[in-house]
Amino acid sequence: MKFQIEDVTVYFPYDYIYPEQYAYMIELKRALDAKGHCLLEMPTGTGKTIALLSLITSYFLSKPHTPLKLIYCTRTVHEMEKTLAELKLLHNYQIKHLGPQARILAIGLSSRKNLCVNPTVLASENRDSVDAGCRKLTASWVRAMAAENPNVPTCQFFENYERAASSAVLPPGVYTLQDLRVFGKEKGWCPYFLARHMVQFANVVVYSYQYLLDPKVAGIISKEMQESVVVFDEAHNIDNVCIEALSVSVRRQTLEGATRNLNRISQEIDRFKATDASRLRAEYNRLVEGLALRQNLPITDNWLSNPALPDDILKEAVPGNIRRAEHFLHVLRRLVQYIRGRLDTENVEKESPVSFVASLNSHAGIDQKTLKFCYDRLHSLMLTLEITDTDEFLHIQTICDFATLVGTYGRGFSIIIEPFDERMPHIPDPILQLSCHDASLAIKPVFDRFQSVVITSGTLSPIDLYPRLLNFHPVVSRSFTMSLTRDCICPMVLTRGSDQLPVSTKFDMRSDPGVVRNYGKLLLEMVSIVPDGIVCFFVSYSYMDGIINTWNDTGILKEIMQHKLVFIETQDVVETTLALDNYRRACDCGRGAVFFSVARGKVAEGIDFDRHYGRLVIMFGVPFQYTLSKILLARLEYLRDTFQIKEGDFLTFDALRQAAQCVGRVIRSKADYGMMIFADKRYSRHDKRSKLPSWILSHLREVNLNLSTDMALHIAKEFLRKMAQPHDKISGSGRKTLLLEKKKYPRHEQFSVYYPS
Repeated sequence: MKFQIEDVTVYFPYDYIYPEQYAYMIELKRALDAKGHCLLEMPTGTGKTIALLSLITSYFLSKPHTPLKLIYCTRTVHEMEKTLAELKLLHNYQIKHLGPQARILAIGLSSRKNLCVNPTVLASENRDSVDAGCRKLTASWVRAMAAENPNVPTCQFFENYERAASSAVLPPGVYTLQDLRVFGKEKGWCPYFLARHMVQFANVVVYSYQYLLDPKVAGIISKEMQESVVVFDEAHNIDNVCIEALSVSVRRQTLEGATRNLNRISQEIDRFKATDASRLRAEYNRLVEGLALRQNLPITDNWLSNPALPDDILKEAVPGNIRRAEHFLHVLRRLVQYIRGRLDTENVEKESPVSFVASLNSHAGIDQKTLKFCYDRLHSLMLTLEITDTDEFLHIQTICDFATLVGTYGRGFSIIIEPFDERMPHIPDPILQLSCHDASLAIKPVFDRFQSVVITSGTLSPIDLYPRLLNFHPVVSRSFTMSLTRDCICPMVLTRGSDQLPVSTKFDMRSDPGVVRNYGKLLLEMVSIVPDGIVCFFVSYSYMDGIINTWNDTGILKEIMQHKLVFIETQDVVETTLALDNYRRACDCGRGAVFFSVARGKVAEGIDFDRHYGRLVIMFGVPFQYTLSKILLARLEYLRDTFQIKEGDFLTFDALRQAAQCVGRVIRSKADYGMMIFADKRYSRHDKRSKLPSWILSHLREVNLNLSTDMALHIAKEFLRKMAQPHDKISGSGRKTLLLEKKKYPRHEQFSVYYPS
């Protein structure tokens, strides 16, 4: 269908549109017109992605003289592929209506591991090894050696791509990662470097958050992007992504690895002094002249960029005390030795970067300016020494990453040294963490560079906290509710068991045998009446382990397994993937299953339990962060002092968005149905409950607020009986849920209203 929103003709590839999609597009257009940033919360399963893509691409088509680009950021490769599949459908629809003028180039960009087609490189097990394997075949000095000696291995796909030169281009179209790999194999070109090259010409680029938010990656991939609209999809955790991009952890293993790296670099320097001392002299001269380290480097030699943000990188010559390679190594050895001494502590220590640098200067003689240049100096040295196996040098990279950040930033960071994990105090495991507390630091360059940044998700409530956390002023901030053909969402708040004892995972109650028993009885009652799949979320791995062990000892688990099979998420990715696969098989064959998972885990963030895979989700407790964490306490103190955000407000906001993310896994479309049980007495309090998204609150009726197990069981039976009735979409019950295109519409009357049941 196509319709007008003011001066823009929107091309939408489906026969109908939900009212919330239409309202979403109107608000999105307001933000684009104002050239400002916006926050939009849209319920899950209401077609947020296609609404975004339709409006933004149609907006670009209506303004052909203003060349704009869409940068669409997703969290996972799976979400990237789904987005590109939707875009392909939309693109075909636009071409059908507009012809060749609607053609665009849209590509997905991911790591070498997901795009490489060279079988020898792909044989490596992890991403860093694949990157290093690629560099061993494509680095400029390797190719120069291969030109003289044909026995030196190179990558045929990259060589063909280089030979094709300017003719190595992608024709217009929408390319998923699989499409890029197929195209690369057909042409014999490297899909990774082809995609990297085409990013600057593409109309739509879909890639991971890190490509914009992590300075190390953004400095290489995204520096060419200018006039663009940026979308962060599923952005409820965007503040955590920003903080992780600027945080570094150093353990004893890191220091041992860094020492090995320095010994290897020292050997390489000695070898070069004996065989090709002119290279080291040339590097020294270049550094004396203060030339930028990364000008006109071949694309294959580009390593990660500086970890500091672009505006904070010094544009001046490298200090004299680290220009010579051996002097720089000596500085790094002193730095490693100093950090090793700091890790030998029996008490938790917390200090600011300023005091850490002052202490480092007095004990090891390394000043702040020297620290700032560590990362770039290491990169220059590794290029000079022609080191390709960069995966072997991750430890020294981490040390230089830490040095550059601690030398660059004085505010918004803390250095916290812990001799052991508080949850396992008998195991010594010292760790030094440079922890960023200010999410606005990493995202500020994005807000400054791009005219419109759209932050959207199904769980952004309370929406007014994000502008304060990210320190920006949205021109549009809006939360939408879900229009449904029937009441297919049934949220409940369970505050007590059938014996009327309160249930909660509060620290003083969580190990109470009565609470554990009541949680078990609740699940046992539900597995006996709910068909197909049930998903349970716990507040932590340790709590889940403890409660499952108790249920096993008391025989509750055995009774549950008489009704359904039980599968458990672990911290091992392979085990969890296998458990999920078998869980789905159990649901498909009618046996039914229960999946035990953890809030903030991989499953809570990225796996959908739609249709019969999730008819009920139980959230056992309120998933607060570990409140004794020194890093969390330091961040709370910073938020209170800088943004006037109270500790309790932030902790509640963070816990409730995680809870909403967990329960939202069961509803992935309007035809779906499912129940949500919030099993903790604290959810009945208004200050907690009110922070849930509006699309959940609008279905949370007063009678479902203060339930015991037997009351919840009764409501669940009634709900399932109602959902089991034939669903007739045609009979009109007066609910406005779909807007249909009128074939000939006047300016202000574009839709007829469709009234399903």
